[in-house]
Amino acid sequence: MLMRTDPFRELDRLTQQVFNNVAGTWSRPTAMPLDAYRAGDEFVVAFDLPGVDPDAIELNIERNVLTVKAERRPTVTDQSVEMQVSERPLGVFSRQLFLGDTLDTNQINADYNAGVLTLRIPIAEKAKPRKIEISGGQATRKEINA
Repeated sequence: MLMRTDPFRELDRLTQQVFNNVAGTWSRPTAMPLDAYRAGDEFVVAFDLPGVDPDAIELNIERNVLTVKAERRPTVTDQSVEMQVSERPLGVFSRQLFLGDTLDTNQINADYNAGVLTLRIPIAEKAKPRKIEISGGQATRKEINA
């Protein structure tokens, strides 16, 4: 179902978190964590995006490449507020998934609830297992002399 991900992008994300903790930008977004699994006749991908406004999420698919971009903006914009602790990373987050031909990318369903963006992608009819009838000619019996 899920063909591959870019391992170097993940390495870059981890390096940024360890060494300089730089927020993602539109030209250099930070990767977002995800879970992916098959549930019955659909493939489910859940992206962890707590604190992101649903209007700040973009979903695009082109040639079986699914791109998810989201921006976490500061929740407090009032200049008179003095922030005491700010641990949630701000900035742009992005992830690309290369979807196989066995998924029906025309029927993707997206839902954002409790900080989790869940995509449900149906398995294409051509990829579902099916029984094949076997037809044959006349069954002939042979006698064996022992």
